[in-house]
Amino acid sequence: ESLDYICAERLTPGLEPTARLLMAHGELLVSETVLAQLRQISVSTVKRILKRLRQDERRLPRRGPERALQVLQVLQQQIPTLVFETNQGPNGFGYAVRYGLERFSGDYVAVMMADLSDDPEDLVKFYRKALEGDYDCVFGTRWSDGGKVIDYPALKRRINRLANFIVKVVFRLKYNDCTNAFKLYKRETMEGLKPFLSPHFNLTLELPLKAIVRGYSYAIVPNSWTNRKYGESKLKIKEMGSRYFFILMYCWIEKQFARGDFKKKS
Repeated sequence: ESLDYICAERLTPGLEPTARLLMAHGELLVSETVLAQLRQISVSTVKRILKRLRQDERRLPRRGPERALQVLQVLQQQIPTLVFETNQGPNGFGYAVRYGLERFSGDYVAVMMADLSDDPEDLVKFYRKALEGDYDCVFGTRWSDGGKVIDYPALKRRINRLANFIVKVVFRLKYNDCTNAFKLYKRETMEGLKPFLSPHFNLTLELPLKAIVRGYSYAIVPNSWTNRKYGESKLKIKEMGSRYFFILMYCWIEKQFARGDFKKKS
């Protein structure tokens, strides 16, 4: 309880016992000297420390881009290979992804959600599948055998299935999850899909449809999707409907009338 509702009077007597308990479970390593200091520390000293921590906490953003940046900076110290970019341009999902797609390094790039709705283990499967068949793209599907969705909102699910059914019919596809953002692309493929048009979530439809229409090879791999536990999705269905339709028609017109001008070069 002293750790659930922190105040100096409750916290001070429990410092040493809590430290010893953590040591017993292998979660903490401190010397007997430090334990003795914890045993002797006064309530007034703990009050001063807590006051300073609370002042520091008020200066830290609790959410938003500033908080995300701080978390990434801490992670970068722990993971030296971690590289992140901060979009300095207009806000929006599509703008943020496009910013990254112009700056990534390596032979492959994946578009996936950072809120863990997409499973990182599936990313490994995508990459291995791409190498296995030398595919230009690997597309995830949540709605086929082996796919899984957890806590998917009912209304969003109905709209998703209707939208993907329309895409299947218009483009005569077997693939049933074009609007799924989770996909992997070769660097050369991504270069062949430019210029990008979508500034919003409709980018998730633009990329796979362009790849299909332009003749890039792709494999389909089942993936899982779990609804986020914190925060809320930025996808606003009412605002996105016309934008998805625009991309759908753009890619259909390219397929019908471009005469292969944008096709993959052999």
